[in-house]
Amino acid sequence: MTAADREAAARRQRAQEIALWRWTLVEPAMDPALTARQRGHIVRELASREHEGPDGKTRTGVSRRTLDRWIVARRGGGFEALVPDPRQCPPRTDGEVVDLAVGLKMENPARTAAQVRRILVARLGPAQVPGERAIQRWFAARELGTRPDGRPPEAFGRFEAGSVNEIWTADLMNGPVIGGRACHLSVIIDDRSRFLTAARFVRRPDAFRFAGVFRSALATCGVPSVLYCDYADPPVMPTGSLERVHRKDFRPRLSA
Repeated sequence: MTAADREAAARRQRAQEIALWRWTLVEPAMDPALTARQRGHIVRELASREHEGPDGKTRTGVSRRTLDRWIVARRGGGFEALVPDPRQCPPRTDGEVVDLAVGLKMENPARTAAQVRRILVARLGPAQVPGERAIQRWFAARELGTRPDGRPPEAFGRFEAGSVNEIWTADLMNGPVIGGRACHLSVIIDDRSRFLTAARFVRRPDAFRFAGVFRSALATCGVPSVLYCDYADPPVMPTGSLERVHRKDFRPRLSA
């Protein structure tokens, strides 16, 4: 199954969930013993409040007009009539352009999206060719993503530390401007439990301020085996038996 097939299956599943949610929502108004006045009262009551959405996480309101439409659809067509129609958005790019790009990639798997785009621009003109990222998505949907040497892209599996305090990750984020001065949020998180061992706003994003945050985490949560962090002066950072890891290449570490 390709990525496009998986995406289509996910859309169908989502449509079925929405239809089931609509079916359940209008159920109180479907009793044939109800009079028109009673049914109208139920529909008004349903429209007056919010309901748990199809995803079970958000709450949403439904207008009386929409509820009436769903009731009529359920009476006439049952469950299938409540399934939302797929979006009919006309493609922005001519299908022939997509086929040509895919053909160029299949002809030479070592071609990158940038190279394919240059060829398309030379043949069709820039107005007919989308950006490089769009072409990459076409290749990914057809599982044609390869490196220039023809190898498939390297895939990284999900990683999680085996125990609490095995790996901590430190990061620094820009915070709000207070009193005309910038501040930064210094955070340390445990990889296994996702618990924030320390989090504190600091005025300057330097190693001295982070060292104070780190000492606070050590005092309350113990000593980790590995700490992932940005660069810091070695004399500033407390170490002991701790392994400090600096990542230069921004690639995930495959093993602790």
